[in-house]
Amino acid sequence: MFLNTIKPAAGAKHAKKRVGRGIGSGFGKTAGRGHKGQSARAGGYHKVGFEGGQMPLQRRLPKRGFVSQMRNDTAEVRLGDLNRLKADVIDISVLKESGIVPIHALTAKVIVAGEIKRKITLSGLLTSKGAKAAVEAAGGKVEMAATAEAPKGKGKKAAAKVAAIAKAEQRAATNSASIAEENAKTAAAAEATAEAKPKVKKAKPAADAQPAAKPAKGAKDGAAGKKNKKG
Repeated sequence: MFLNTIKPAAGAKHAKKRVGRGIGSGFGKTAGRGHKGQSARAGGYHKVGFEGGQMPLQRRLPKRGFVSQMRNDTAEVRLGDLNRLKADVIDISVLKESGIVPIHALTAKVIVAGEIKRKITLSGLLTSKGAKAAVEAAGGKVEMAATAEAPKGKGKKAAAKVAAIAKAEQRAATNSASIAEENAKTAAAAEATAEAKPKVKKAKPAADAQPAAKPAKGAKDGAAGKKNKKG
């Protein structure tokens, strides 16, 4: 056998079908699309599973079971895996650094698989009843992280709502602190301006000076009567 004699087996390779080249090409004038209809037109479209208006197969068959979309968010940790960790306080970050749980996991749950042989503290991790009893029997303890009270509902939407509420509260606290600081600066500037202005003392009238005496009412009426008579 020589390299220049090697070739594919008979029937392994086929010439490309050149459709739409007329009747003489051997593939017909309609290029395998048939006569008329949606599939014969340019731009004809059928969505996946479309059966011409008939109830499609994926809707005719019954549904069974439930698969949670959050199944990968919580990782399982065996009790025996905690023995090889050097840290005394174990949380989700320690488990990620050691490679026990995936990096994308949001939390982890310790289950009864193996045994714990040293005193540890579990911080912010979920535990089964048996795992919690085993940790406490070894002299350790389980601490749950303090979280904001979740609203009604479960899943990622509820968690996002809690995070949004906490963020809004933090923003409000920051804004109120900045407003209080600005008000304090404005008050200090006003006090400094008031102290810088010289105080002008008003001259008080002398105690001996007396106001001019008003003419009596009768005298005023008499003068007015004389004026009218002259007129």
